[in-house]
Amino acid sequence: MSQEAFADHAGIHRTYISDLERAARNPTISIVERLARALKVKPGDLLD
Repeated sequence: MSQEAFADHAGIHRTYISDLERAARNPTISIVERLARALKVKPGDLLD
């Protein structure tokens, strides 16, 4: 899945996803929840 498609699926702007990948931003809890929902995992799995 492309970064743009994933961002759209998660309801997050593409540049925000890019910033997360480059560690230029730290996600808020609500963003972690959106990412987890899009990936079909528990939010805690993303924080391990």
